[in-house]
This record gives sequence, C-alpha cells and structure tokens, in this order.
Amino acid sequence: MTIKSLYRRWIGVNAVGELFGLGLTLGIGFNIIAGLEVGGVGGILLAFGVAVLSGSIEAVIVGGLQWWAMHPWFPAISRRRWFLGTLGGALTAYVLGYLPSTLMDLGQAAAPAEAAAMAEPAQWLVLLLAALLGAVAGVALSFGQWLAMRGVVRGAKIWIPANMLAWAAGMPLIFLGMDIANRGQPLWQSLGIMAGVLLLTGAVVGAVHGGFLVRLARAG
Repeated sequence: MTIKSLYRRWIGVNAVGELFGLGLTLGIGFNIIAGLEVGGVGGILLAFGVAVLSGSIEAVIVGGLQWWAMHPWFPAISRRRWFLGTLGGALTAYVLGYLPSTLMDLGQAAAPAEAAAMAEPAQWLVLLLAALLGAVAGVALSFGQWLAMRGVVRGAKIWIPANMLAWAAGMPLIFLGMDIANRGQPLWQSLGIMAGVLLLTGAVVGAVHGGFLVRLARAG
C-alpha cells in the first residue's frame, strides 16, 4: 500500500468516525440530559457528568478506526495504548469544552435574581472562540496518542501541533453547523444538516493532521 492510500484511508475513517462517533455522542448525551428530572445545582452537575462521559462513544469509534487505518504503516503502535490515549484525550477535551458553560449555569443557579440576560455574541466571535477551543482540545485529544507514538515513531512530537491545527479548523464547522441546524426547520432536515457537517468536519480534520501523519510515515 502506498502513502497516498494512507492519506485517503485516514481522511475516510475520520469522516466516518466523526459522523457516527460524535453524532452518537451528541445524540445520546442530549437525550439523556433532556430526560433528567434533577433540577438545580445537582442537575447541572449531573448533566455535566453525562456530557463528559458520552465522549467515550466518540473515542471508541474514532480511536478504533484510526488505529485500523494507520496500522499497516505504523505496526509498532500498540492498539491498546492508542485506544486508551484516545479515550483519555476525549474525556479531557469534553471536560474542557463543557466546563465554561457549566460554571456559567452554576453561577446563574446560585444567583438567579442577579443573572442578567446576556446578548448573543456576533457569529464571527463565536467561530473565533470555537477555533481557539479547537486548538486547546487538539492538545488534549492528541496527548495520549502522542504517548502511544513516542519511542516507536520518529518525529512523533509533531502530532500535538498537527491536532491543534486540525481542530482549530474543524471546531468552527461544528459550531456553524449547530447554528444552521437550529433555525426552525423540520427535524429530518436538522439531522441531515448535522450529519453532513459532522462528515465534513471529520474529513477536514483528517485532511489536516493526516498530512502530518503521512510525513511521519515517510520519515519512518
């Protein structure tokens, strides 16, 4: 198999992985949270826990597909270490991602009378913050994978900045897609929009850090 086939496989598995992995994570997590009957601070904390733990779904699907795609070129990378690194990174990234909104909800629950309605920020600012969040999440997502690469893949240190760039590009697509999907259209259209966005996001993310993966394969 050629280097080009590695790149194609990598983009494909990341696109499919995010479609089903992140799609199921968001769908199952939101449905569980919507069914919670616990209110107040306890409900907020419980929802935070559910949202974070649901990230394990994405980790299992994406991590498994990624290892399958790269294994012929990187046989020394342990499947167990890659899986555990992906799982730990995903859970850390979800903690970081949901923590700001959870703290805001806790603050409003503690002082509802003083909580003023906040104006919705401009879309360009939301997308910029999403890109910054993506860069931070990229560090969390890739650190454990880098540990699995370290010592068996020459030049593995580029994997963390590769994921920072990839998710800085991918995260705004998710935010934009969620905004477009929540504009009052029928449910089937919203689901179709989100499916397309998740597929595109996975392909974009895979194309970015896949380029770095190809570089590692050539160096090895």
